[in-house]
Amino acid sequence: MSGHSKWSNIKHRKGAQDAARGKIFTRIGKEIVIAVREGGPDINSNPRLKTVVTKAKTNNMPNDTIEKAIKKASSDKESNLFEYITYEGYGPCGVAVLVDCLTDNKNRSVANVRHVFTKIGGNLGTAGCVSYLFEKKGQILIEKTDQIREDDLMMLVLDAGAEDFAVDEEGYEVSVPEEAFNNVVSKLDESKIQYVEAEIKMVPKTVVEITDETDLEKMDKMLQMLDDDDDVQEVWHNMAER
Repeated sequence: MSGHSKWSNIKHRKGAQDAARGKIFTRIGKEIVIAVREGGPDINSNPRLKTVVTKAKTNNMPNDTIEKAIKKASSDKESNLFEYITYEGYGPCGVAVLVDCLTDNKNRSVANVRHVFTKIGGNLGTAGCVSYLFEKKGQILIEKTDQIREDDLMMLVLDAGAEDFAVDEEGYEVSVPEEAFNNVVSKLDESKIQYVEAEIKMVPKTVVEITDETDLEKMDKMLQMLDDDDDVQEVWHNMAER
């Protein structure tokens, strides 16, 4: 979570993911298992699976690995042991934190997550205590290149269902309602427009600025401890970008 913009944050995170690619693939593999369990192995008729596969590709998961995960999930009886659960609470300086877990043991998961919150002086709360501070949206980031015309790209994504199109020095940020996400991604793929990131996220409605170095270190430690937990899939927070 270092850097000074969403672009540098992504580059930092991608670098970290390169160093821990096995863990990232394992997490995405779990998501594929659940998506197949709930909607079947056909990407064209299973929107959730299509969303997970898009996420897998933006994390450089090889196609054959994705296909093997889908095939395995179709016959994996152990998939019924896993369930999603989200824990909510507050980190340093009142930062709102959502922790998405995919677990076969809720008691273990809640104990581990509570330990992390307590360790950094935060508080694990009840369901709904901070989730209202976030919106579930698709976010697609596309770097600027000479091959992409800004006006054409804007019209393409807006016509496909995007709700917002922002531009900065490094690229384009497309905000998409969850229900239109797969359609926008498909239109980009058809036009052979590459994206740096395309995921469904919990986007904060407001952000909390942390300026004290000690609190920043606590927040970084919290995120690292949660990332080290095998049950944790994603962590969302409303700390302002640095």
